[in-house]
Amino acid sequence: MIALYLSPLYLIGNIYICFRVLQWLSACSAHTGRTCFRLSFIIIYAFFALSIGLAFILPHSPLQRIIACIGTYWLGILLYVLIVLGVAEIVRLILRFTHILPAPSPASEKAFIAAGFVCFAAILFFCIWGIVSATHVRSTSYEITLDKGGGKLEELNIALVADLHLGYTVGPRMIRQMVEKINAQNPDIVLIAGDIFDNDYDAMGNPEELIRILSRIQSKYGTYAVYGNHDCDEKILAGFTFPSDQKKVSDPRMDEFLERAGIRLITEETLLIDDSFYLVGRADEERPGRGVDIRKTPQEIMEELDSSKPVIVMEHEPKFLQEAADAGFDLHLCGHTHDGQTFPSNLLCRLIWENPAGYLKKGTMQSIVTSGVGLFGPNMRVGTKSEVVNIKVHFAN
Repeated sequence: MIALYLSPLYLIGNIYICFRVLQWLSACSAHTGRTCFRLSFIIIYAFFALSIGLAFILPHSPLQRIIACIGTYWLGILLYVLIVLGVAEIVRLILRFTHILPAPSPASEKAFIAAGFVCFAAILFFCIWGIVSATHVRSTSYEITLDKGGGKLEELNIALVADLHLGYTVGPRMIRQMVEKINAQNPDIVLIAGDIFDNDYDAMGNPEELIRILSRIQSKYGTYAVYGNHDCDEKILAGFTFPSDQKKVSDPRMDEFLERAGIRLITEETLLIDDSFYLVGRADEERPGRGVDIRKTPQEIMEELDSSKPVIVMEHEPKFLQEAADAGFDLHLCGHTHDGQTFPSNLLCRLIWENPAGYLKKGTMQSIVTSGVGLFGPNMRVGTKSEVVNIKVHFAN
């Protein structure tokens, strides 16, 4: 419903952008001021602006996929158009108020044209940066020590990923990069901390190919996953969902997808791996999912375990870190935040999350949050990275 409430602002913003761009183009050349050009520009602009809504209402088809992909790029472009034009308007008003900017004249028109080129260059810079950055998966490494014995193990090599968001934006190319980087780490265990899917199973263009790629992940103890807030079957518009009285659960095909890919889903489940350490998989705090009505508290989880063994907990959202630390978790692994994904959201992310991305020590508990592999919303990353995290854990044997 939020998307519907915001739609008037979205339309007003796009009308303003369209008007300002046409005004600038008309100043640059007399040809761009002609009615036929202006009408053509408005039609093309309207298609891009409405592509998000068109993809939402159209049934699944190759055409709908193309329009949906256009919409994800448009969201990112629109973000930086609004930021750059907003800054330009503020500067213009300041210069006008202080009489630094000349009154309407040939000189002011030249200044307007020059400012337009500067704005265009800035928008182009951010968009190219974002698109290129979003298509490259990087590796990030941490080396930590847990103050507990590891049983048979002196160390444990963990590969952590999250937020694949398989769908319109993320497909075989990105996942192939991810699997190659995971296998290059020679991990003992692979953990996927939620948001494997992007709400709509049918948004994946080639699920069979994705299953084949994911099944190539190699590790000693296997690959384990938990679900996140987007691993459920629901319609989504520009990042917003619609209220429903029905419980949000995963599409059964999502569960089958993971099983065929050799990924074990652990929801509110605790495993003792090689009689050496515990792996706890927690349901998502927002949408617990299939078969889970109430999550166990950290204290309830620890009451069932031998606290002398290391306890590694995986869940999607890095919430309630103090509660997790007080209960006695040793290593807490999450995703969800994307580290803000795009500037300036990456700066705001630090105001929302205690650990927006990276490493944090909370008492005796160590928290690691990955910025994720995939993308949500804009098909861009500016100031953040898509990553596969390697965690080398040393035990106090």
